[in-house]
Amino acid sequence: MPTKKKKLAAKVTTKAKPKPGAKPGAKLAAKPAAKPAAHHASADHREPGGFKASRHGATKWSAAGPKAAQKKAAESREAAGAIQVAAEASRFLKGARIAPRRIDGSETVEQLVDGVFQAYNAGRLREACHLFSEKMLANDVTIGLTLTGALTPAGLGMSCLIPLIEAGFVDWIISTGANLYHDTHFGLGLTMHRGNATESDVLLREEGVVRIYDIFFDYDVLLSTDAFFRQIIRGPEFQRTMSSAEFHWLCGRYVAERERMLGIGNKSLLSTAWRCGVPIYTSSPGDSSIGMNVAALALEGGKCIIDPNKDVNETAAIVLGAKRGSAKARAGKSAIVIMGGGSPKNFALQTEPQIQEVLGIDEKGHDYFLQVTDARPDTGGLSGATPAEAVSWGKIDPDRLPDAVVCYMDTTVALPILTSYAMAKRRPRPLKHLYEQRPALMAQLEREFRKANG
Repeated sequence: MPTKKKKLAAKVTTKAKPKPGAKPGAKLAAKPAAKPAAHHASADHREPGGFKASRHGATKWSAAGPKAAQKKAAESREAAGAIQVAAEASRFLKGARIAPRRIDGSETVEQLVDGVFQAYNAGRLREACHLFSEKMLANDVTIGLTLTGALTPAGLGMSCLIPLIEAGFVDWIISTGANLYHDTHFGLGLTMHRGNATESDVLLREEGVVRIYDIFFDYDVLLSTDAFFRQIIRGPEFQRTMSSAEFHWLCGRYVAERERMLGIGNKSLLSTAWRCGVPIYTSSPGDSSIGMNVAALALEGGKCIIDPNKDVNETAAIVLGAKRGSAKARAGKSAIVIMGGGSPKNFALQTEPQIQEVLGIDEKGHDYFLQVTDARPDTGGLSGATPAEAVSWGKIDPDRLPDAVVCYMDTTVALPILTSYAMAKRRPRPLKHLYEQRPALMAQLEREFRKANG
């Protein structure tokens, strides 16, 4: 006996409007939809300018199918008072219905994200919040964060980054040097102010005011911060070759001491990372005022050298340790959260090609990928490169590509929302103190390298 095939044709539930004078409870039969013409029986047949018959069966046509028949069927339903309430069995219509909550002013950020952010980049931000809070913040995931753009001058260090670090939601960081330099202003008690982006830069220069778009600060803020860095870098502990993580750890200790002396509380990303054992790397150490002051001291005979080779290997060791496990942690997953793009993005993602392609160690790529950017992918720049493209380089595990979100949005808007959502949804995680684990992680990387290369 032949097996009956399950029909996947769309179901239409109809509600008929009662006719005048009809008895209560009387039912009206909906008019049947017009049958397709006989020549439509072939699933490969196409109407002029249309698509082939739907995969759901010969009685269900795609939207570009026989227009006249579809039109008549719709008119018949309307004439009968029928309401089409449900209907397509297509897998593409399995997503949640767009039915947002009404905004009344009582919403939390969590309620806005889940109940109002339905589509477009609001939808991507909702997906980013879910990915971060539901998957990335599992205890066995090591989270790397990259920072580009002038985020700390806009106050995002104090409002977002410090809380994320203290909650154990960020385990290691790659930042532009500029973000760390401007972060230091706050730790030194120096001020930055809201301004107007349309002010005359000639007049601002005459009055000794520096502008970062609509952020204003006195020129002396730069001079005072430069003087602070030169003073501490002249110290004996800086007179050696080191990774940028070591350099920033030392700087963070001095910034924390200045905060204590001033009695201003915890204002600096650098000092917070020092307290929490979060290593901070810079992909271009010379590309900031901090690096410029290191270079100036070299002219005085200073011996402070930031070695990018150490940074490349240490960051690869952190990622390998996250995937393979270490003396203090079981094997887990690696997540990368990218705020912006640029050199820090590549420096974080290149850890996997360094492990696989260069060192010859078997690995599959990062497990989770979240990026907030305003860069387009079609210009060929790294900032706009998608996670799918990163798969071809071995940077992202292809099996985990569904766990990748790109949100095209201003970071200064997205990061506070992401931070608030995560704080509301998740409890703090234990701090991993990866800075203190660097020697053990490097030893593991060296063992794996020797094993893979005979």
